[in-house]
Amino acid sequence: MVSIGHATLGDTGVTVLYAGPQGAVASVDVRGGGPGTRETDLLEPHNTVERVHAIVLSGGSAFGLAAADGVMRELATHDIGFPVFGEDRPGPRVPIIPAAVIFDLIVGEVHYPTASDGAAALRAALSDAAFAPLLEVSGTVGAGTGATAGRLRGGFGAASVTAHAPSHDYQVTAYMVANPAGEVVDAETGEPPAEDPLHEFVAGVGALAMGSTTYRWVLDHLANTGEPWPYEAPTWVFTHRDLPLAADNVTLVQGGPSDHFDAIRTAAGDRDVWMVGGGDLAAQFAEVGLLDEVVLSIAPVTLGAGRPLFPRRWDLRLTRHVQHGPFLCAWYDVVGPGRWGEDDRQPNA
Repeated sequence: MVSIGHATLGDTGVTVLYAGPQGAVASVDVRGGGPGTRETDLLEPHNTVERVHAIVLSGGSAFGLAAADGVMRELATHDIGFPVFGEDRPGPRVPIIPAAVIFDLIVGEVHYPTASDGAAALRAALSDAAFAPLLEVSGTVGAGTGATAGRLRGGFGAASVTAHAPSHDYQVTAYMVANPAGEVVDAETGEPPAEDPLHEFVAGVGALAMGSTTYRWVLDHLANTGEPWPYEAPTWVFTHRDLPLAADNVTLVQGGPSDHFDAIRTAAGDRDVWMVGGGDLAAQFAEVGLLDEVVLSIAPVTLGAGRPLFPRRWDLRLTRHVQHGPFLCAWYDVVGPGRWGEDDRQPNA
């Protein structure tokens, strides 16, 4: 199990990930035009060393690599390291301590991490506090103290997930010092970029209803690309045709929305039902009061002619709109049947 210790030094710092006396198997992938690393070459597959005893992350640019000296000497006093003559033979032990640094010299007051700071971070990793919950060892601490993301603070971050296997569970944890170049906010407005609105929408879907035209288009697309059925939620396809089933969660039905809505609603639970595709089926749901909202993605293309969204007029009320790449995504509440006559040219759905 990895334990974590920080030494925070004003506007920079050191973080040590201690892997225990036996060490841990490690590998490396160094990228970028200006890496600042130590002993990462040892982790190449063709080299002798397979395990590391600790990993040092530090601020201070190349000066921060000195922190690994302190970690190395501190572990050596505990007789922890790579046995030069073999595990069962007397001889020197060399702690294997790869290290990497970030450039934070232009943040606040300049402070160069030293070997003493590395030793202090290791002692913190050996203490009981090193096993605190991830959120308590994350943030503007240790090597992440002077990290920035554009004009915002970066920091030391951690995330963990449990992977289930037949024999037992595995915990997979990622640690990162985030110090990217560039901006993470809009250069003109200073605001963070908008979240993907479609991701939010799809996450709230518990069941789908689809017309046969849309369904056949999806089948053709999957046949051409070899991609799997893209929808995890149970899907009802309204059709009079004998169509192939794209997945186990697809059900072909005949009749109108009212005939099957109870089953669809039950499958959706407390989430939404999504009418996928064109307006014919959505209009049928609207006619019986089962359509609450319309979400449109408007593409930047000018057409000389086209067909209406719905086969008849419906009043819609705009409630939200966001930009999603080159598209405009708009949310409309369904108000009811249109107020204008069939020959009126007022805007409508």
